[in-house]
Amino acid sequence: MALWRDDTPETELSDRAIVLRPPRIDDYDSWAKLRSASRDHTSPWEPLWAPDELTRAAYKRRMRHYETCWSDGSGYPFFVFRKKDKVLIGACNLNNVRRGVLQAADIGYWIGRPYIRRGYARAAVRLICGFAFDTAGLHRVEAACRLENDASRSLLLSLGFQPEGIARQYLRIAGEWRDHDKFALLASDPRP
Repeated sequence: MALWRDDTPETELSDRAIVLRPPRIDDYDSWAKLRSASRDHTSPWEPLWAPDELTRAAYKRRMRHYETCWSDGSGYPFFVFRKKDKVLIGACNLNNVRRGVLQAADIGYWIGRPYIRRGYARAAVRLICGFAFDTAGLHRVEAACRLENDASRSLLLSLGFQPEGIARQYLRIAGEWRDHDKFALLASDPRP
């Protein structure tokens, strides 16, 4: 499989409002435009951007990384599209898949500024958790959000994620090591 040649996995997840599918090379223009327009919205919650973050070359490197993740089962990246017009609105990924006795992954997601507060992130997280448990066979999906990220905390709690405490200086976000609230959803937990 070679994603940079647009040979993507055929996995697609959907509900009434959105479709999640693996990123493709021909998504570059939409992705770069949305990321650029949303930078001030997403930057407080993300690692610092590389100087070439939005270049086509950086996107191709990203696609090669995604290919490796799908191939070796270490991650499952998805782009989120609005169903009615197929507009790219964000991303939702299962990262750092750990097998063996743990059977867990970390979830990450972002929705572009023009599409926030419309339920798209909640729908994307719900769909990808279903994929994690029902298709990938995971036991646990873990999430982390900065202590002041009330929107993500509310979203996770509304989907049944359980708080597990604070991880001190857990991730390097916006150039600094930041404390994060940790949450987890188990395959056996009720799903709203």
